[in-house]
Amino acid sequence: MEKIRNERVREEYFRLKHKSGATILLYPMKKYSTAYALFGTKYGSVDTTFKTNADEDFITVPEGIAHYLEHKLFENDECDAFQLYAKTGASANAFTSFDKTAYLFSCSQKFEENLEILLNFVQEPYFTDETVAKEQGIIGQEIRMYEDDPGWRVFFNCLQALYHKNPVRIDIAGTIESIAKIDKDLLYRCYNTFYNLNNMVIAIAGNFDVDRTIEICDRLLKSSEDPGLQVIVPDEPSTVKEKRTVQKLSCSIPLFNIGFKFPAYEGAERYRNFIIYNILMEMCLGKNSDFYNTQLEKGIINDTFNVGVFCGRGYFTVIADGESRNPDAVMEEVTKELYRIKQEGLNEEEFITIRNMTYGDLVACFNNVESVATNMLDYEINGIGIYDGIEIAATVTFEDIKKALSEMDIDNSAISIIEPVE
Repeated sequence: MEKIRNERVREEYFRLKHKSGATILLYPMKKYSTAYALFGTKYGSVDTTFKTNADEDFITVPEGIAHYLEHKLFENDECDAFQLYAKTGASANAFTSFDKTAYLFSCSQKFEENLEILLNFVQEPYFTDETVAKEQGIIGQEIRMYEDDPGWRVFFNCLQALYHKNPVRIDIAGTIESIAKIDKDLLYRCYNTFYNLNNMVIAIAGNFDVDRTIEICDRLLKSSEDPGLQVIVPDEPSTVKEKRTVQKLSCSIPLFNIGFKFPAYEGAERYRNFIIYNILMEMCLGKNSDFYNTQLEKGIINDTFNVGVFCGRGYFTVIADGESRNPDAVMEEVTKELYRIKQEGLNEEEFITIRNMTYGDLVACFNNVESVATNMLDYEINGIGIYDGIEIAATVTFEDIKKALSEMDIDNSAISIIEPVE
């Protein structure tokens, strides 16, 4: 077991490549009363085309199947995991994102009993034709609900405008048509492929006993051979698919997402650029910038305006979002401001202030049990360590920020608008 320490925050955690194949991350925080545990797999909505050593060729499965599988895994032939957690008093949940699926619980008592529940049900799939068919109706209702959600649609419409092929452009839950193709055999196929322990991470933070936790993992984790999993991320054109998309839904003020498309980065390079471009965008368009205050006074934007980086496997984009009576004017002003700064240059004092704020925000995350556990899982799945972010924020330079601005293609952008139904 490897002990990983960071002198900036003077803390440490343990990383173990378990004999079962799973990676186990343990972050004891004895001063806290709760523990937070996640059992996650590197399997999200974008993972639709894959193969293992046992497959002759790649297989493409229906969109939304990772999310569907997450819904079904809580059930077995006797009860569901939520009923077991109700008896221990733990709070349990699960989520599927673009690049991972995770099952989790939070508790202030009976940690070991809760951990056993988590490890058992995630390793024991139970799918039947009847239960799978029943779930189609439930997930279908969820999809329809999101289809009518202006905030959800403005975001996915933006991704669909930016990306030609990458599956990030498809709703995490899939479509009514795609989930209709899912059956129990496909669910077992995806489960046996992606829920192999060599593809999974256990991340735990808070008040728990490290030795007892490892004993439980030794007893309950089932050994598995590495299947040689390969996942295809489609080759994505560098240009945006379309410049402008508009949809009408029920809302009081138009919503917008303005997306700037970048090349895809991987691993440590992606996370470094994630921090660099977040700092850069905060300097240019953030709530303390001249742009924000000027446009707020003009009434072009309101206080919902926000800007940040959205990235993952095969995609990297900066998105400015908010509400405005005139979204196209916002697009024009944002573009004009970025070009102005590109020509006139950045302010180094502003950079130092925002870099220090970024560093402070990252350090503050280590005071929260849920944040520590969630970040450990997220970082591990993306091939980096939980302390990498604060190291990047501490060492990023003004030259790094200027270089990032010079490389940004401001015109490689798209706007998604949701207008009120007349």
